[in-house]
Amino acid sequence: MKTKSNLNALGKEGTVVTIGTFDGVHIGHQKIIKRLIKTGEQFGLKSVILTFFPHPRMVLQKDSNIKLINTIEERHQILNDLGLDYLLIKEFTHEFSRLSAEDFVKQILVDKLHARKVIIGYDHRFGRNRNADINDLKQYGETYGFEVEEISAQDIDDVSVSSTKIRTALQAGDIAKANAYLGYPFMLTGVVAKGKGLGRQLNYPTANIKIPEDYKLIPKQGAYIVSSKINNKTVFGMMNIGTNPTVNGSQQTIEVHFFDFDADIYGETIQVDLLQRIRDEYRFESVEALKTQLSLDKQTALHFISNQNG
Repeated sequence: MKTKSNLNALGKEGTVVTIGTFDGVHIGHQKIIKRLIKTGEQFGLKSVILTFFPHPRMVLQKDSNIKLINTIEERHQILNDLGLDYLLIKEFTHEFSRLSAEDFVKQILVDKLHARKVIIGYDHRFGRNRNADINDLKQYGETYGFEVEEISAQDIDDVSVSSTKIRTALQAGDIAKANAYLGYPFMLTGVVAKGKGLGRQLNYPTANIKIPEDYKLIPKQGAYIVSSKINNKTVFGMMNIGTNPTVNGSQQTIEVHFFDFDADIYGETIQVDLLQRIRDEYRFESVEALKTQLSLDKQTALHFISNQNG
């Protein structure tokens, strides 16, 4: 997959295009993308996703506190694995948002992307103030020489998933439901930084994960079973998202204790896949009580991992 931010760099080949933010690249998105790729193969067209960053709500609603399921880098990685020809990331700006529907079609879809076919959801809206719909797009297709394939309400409803539902599940700590909707484990990607060393004092040394993107959604606080790929090896562990109330912590941290792992990974960027939630974060009566609970958490995690791999 080739990734472009300059739409002029695409070349002159005919394309089949779909458009959207694709936050999460969930099973509903994947259904559209598979159709896109199959159509490209059938008709000898390059498959193209036109996506936007920042998220339009971040630009148009200054008070919007929307948190995204994926960072732009994570979205790129997931799309890359699906077999797409091109991912085009268009910077979403106020100026771009004021482009009329017809100008968007002519300047972007036709002149730059050389679209021969556009695959789009029945409820897709576009252009200034989102005032154009799929019927308008079909009319533009007749004018400019491309076909529009509509993804029906039934097709979309059959999947019954949305980015909003996934965000809600993550915020509630329902990682099992979120992962089922995503079709892959929800991930956190960040840099391993030095913490206060509390985990090592408890005999559970942790990697403190710092996530630079403030728009990234962080799931509900609590303990999770996780895995990471480190030096091409899958490593399992347990992660705590919270403030460490037992030792009077105040700032939220993300700390991972990896099992059977002892290597210096400070400064490295790692991806942590969330597999299952264990429990809420609690204030324990003592550090010893916390250590006892961590031992129970580890047993729970190892049992889960054994069942998953068995």
